Amino acid sequence: MTILFAASEVAPDATTGGLGEVLASLPRFLEAMGHDVVVVLPGYPALMADATPVDVQFALPVGDALQPVTVYEKIQTDGTQLLLIHNDALFGRPGIYGDASAAYPDNAVRFIFFSRAVVELAKRLQPRPSVLHLHDWQTALVPALVREQRLPFRTVLTLHNAAYQGAFPTSDFALTNLPSHWMAPTGLEFYGGLNLLKGGILTADALTTVSSTYRRELLSPEGGCGLHEVLQSRADSLHVIPNGVDPERWNPSPFFSAETPEGKLKCRTALLVETGLRPNPTGPVFAMFARLADQKGFDVLLPLLPRLFTDDVRLIVAGDGSATLRRDLLAACRQHPAKFAFLSEWDVDFPKRLFAGADALLVPSHFEPCGLAPLNALRFGTVPVAHATGGLLENLADYDPTTGAGNALLYRNDSSAAVWDALGRTGALFRDKTAWRQPVRNAMRTVFSWETSAHALDGLYRSLNA
Repeated sequence: MTILFAASEVAPDATTGGLGEVLASLPRFLEAMGHDVVVVLPGYPALMADATPVDVQFALPVGDALQPVTVYEKIQTDGTQLLLIHNDALFGRPGIYGDASAAYPDNAVRFIFFSRAVVELAKRLQPRPSVLHLHDWQTALVPALVREQRLPFRTVLTLHNAAYQGAFPTSDFALTNLPSHWMAPTGLEFYGGLNLLKGGILTADALTTVSSTYRRELLSPEGGCGLHEVLQSRADSLHVIPNGVDPERWNPSPFFSAETPEGKLKCRTALLVETGLRPNPTGPVFAMFARLADQKGFDVLLPLLPRLFTDDVRLIVAGDGSATLRRDLLAACRQHPAKFAFLSEWDVDFPKRLFAGADALLVPSHFEPCGLAPLNALRFGTVPVAHATGGLLENLADYDPTTGAGNALLYRNDSSAAVWDALGRTGALFRDKTAWRQPVRNAMRTVFSWETSAHALDGLYRSLNA
């Protein structure tokens, strides 16, 4: 079966988080099952290096403007085929969704164009795709376009994070070039505006999300981000396909292993040197690797930093996004230059060095559909200190010193006080070197298999084409 994946991110070159990780790994595991998979992405500058043009060019009306499309091919080092929708005016920018100050004001144009280009490309591909697998709001218009044109594709839409919906003013509906009846409560209209994710939820043949807990949250008023009633109407079509961890991409063996974890100390020392922090702390080296967004819980963490740094600990935060959070983190770095480092840019291998050298990963997210960063960090024996919510509650187990079971330190209440208690618990456990070894070993022995996800998707694809 030929499967076309379409998304706005792929790791390591063009990503802001878990979506890019999924696109970097899952296609390869589906190919191992015998599927032909092609991944379609915008032609960002970071992806265009080493890409070659293919004999596919066309132009698309987007509203009143005619936008040119040139398709490029790039073969990843793992053999995955990327097809890049090149349009320099829309995607020839340093950021994926925005720059340091704000989101790009023409994101509606950019991703409506991209969705329309995906459909036109799918019509031209040989062999013809059986399934178009879309990801999040940036490609959620595709199922509506397929339905309107009565195309012979089945569509699957994965909801990685329904808080981001592609919500734009009503005037942007004209960019879709769809008939006016689509701008209605049964289509793309939502409380007087255009909502691309809502349209995809209503029109895709099947929906998936990344954990059972997040599925329950999506169907509730508290967790559905305003779309719970729309999702409830499609609940029978909402399937759970858990994310996995690619053991080749996240492989600690060049540094250390669960059986010989001593090498982690060398990585810790090297990480502190790289980030310019004072060496040899007696307390943990904490890390946080997350998009700078309200969801990630910076509001409950930042007030604790002055108190945290009265202890001999280190903190390294790597993330990009909100300009306000960036300013707050830079200000905290200036106040605690020997103990706190913040990075908004890094090379493609830095996340591995971060996880290899850190003792614990902070995950104070208010909600978290899956949480791929902590799953990847587990491979390196970096113990998550996490809010027990969404996929984190499903994938992480609180460490029990009585039984020695558990791979994380979890807290339940979504508050600064609960985070502080978890930090204190982590520090006390870390200073007992013998006791600390057990959650580290447990973390490194945890397995999240992409093969399981690929088998589940294979069954879904086959049922849609039965």
